[in-house]
Amino acid sequence: MSEFWLISAPGDKENLQALERMNTVTSKSNLSYNTKFTIPDFKVGTLDSLVGLSDELGKLDIFAESLIKRMAQSVVEVMEDAKGKVQENLLANGADLTSFVTHFEWDMAKYPAKQPLVSIADTLAKQLAQIETDLKSRTAAYGALKTNLENLEKKSTGNLFTRTLSDLVSKEDFVLDSEYLITLLVIVPKPSYAQWQKTYESLSDMVVPRSTKLIAEDNEGGLFTVTLFRKVIDDFKTKAKENKFTVREFYYDEKEIKREREEMTRLLSDKKQQYGPLLRWLKVNFSEAFIAWIHIKALRVFVESVLRYGLPVNFQAVLLQPHKKSSTKRLREVLNSVFRHLDEVAAASILDASVEIPGLQLSNQDYFPYVYFHIDLGLLD
Repeated sequence: MSEFWLISAPGDKENLQALERMNTVTSKSNLSYNTKFTIPDFKVGTLDSLVGLSDELGKLDIFAESLIKRMAQSVVEVMEDAKGKVQENLLANGADLTSFVTHFEWDMAKYPAKQPLVSIADTLAKQLAQIETDLKSRTAAYGALKTNLENLEKKSTGNLFTRTLSDLVSKEDFVLDSEYLITLLVIVPKPSYAQWQKTYESLSDMVVPRSTKLIAEDNEGGLFTVTLFRKVIDDFKTKAKENKFTVREFYYDEKEIKREREEMTRLLSDKKQQYGPLLRWLKVNFSEAFIAWIHIKALRVFVESVLRYGLPVNFQAVLLQPHKKSSTKRLREVLNSVFRHLDEVAAASILDASVEIPGLQLSNQDYFPYVYFHIDLGLLD
């Protein structure tokens, strides 16, 4: 499974024994894989500051998770045809996400533990905010390029009624620069080809004999040229419509056709040039954002453990990886049983959701006798 439960319990003898019991039961019953989650000794500061910080870290946690999910989705969108290789580009420090989380070590160089907790949280918040700003600008530029390219490509798809005709015709198909003559393009249904050949010259006066030529086809019909005098255009269109022949509004403009082709070439070139740098940026900064997110989880465990279990700081954090979705209910029951003594009211309320815990703002479903945080690595689900 791609989810983890990050929990903590007090570090005294009784609770360390409780943790051992938890490890024994979960291992024997094959409920979860458990590892110690090491958190440094931070400067605690005042309890008032920890209460405020707890709230800020909660918001930062949500923001960080949202950001890395958006970045993962951006990798999917950028990689397009290579979506099967997306996961190998979503790494943290070169390791797969599960390995990084299970072997987590606090980065002392980037986030010195001797700094006040508020300063560390501020550093993390600024780092993530900058990544988000860059993500928006980079993906917006690439997205606009991709949209323009798709719009141009759409013009070349579809049936003869809707698609651009500039890539189907050539200069030789038209009578150009004539004061009196004009070449029209007419869509003829496939079953009506013979009828068209027999009747097009008589649909109107002044149609040039033997001037029709089939220049393109799709599943439904063909695109034919016909040359006639300009002054009978309206009459010809009316008669053609009566016979279920459709005149496409198209005038051959060499400069415009050349501009369209150059635009397509330029957009393809720009997309190719931006693809590599953007994917590299996403890989590097996804890693940075993910690492920051797990550091935020570690900070939350520390702050909540101090608020819950008091001073001096003494708790043990453990990372549990449930083996399968069907075992999570049983795993929760084991944890609630093992740590029931930490908060009898909370433990009882889990069995009876109608019991209110005095002074507790969280819904009962979010509160357990032990400190608990959820880590979901299913970023593309």
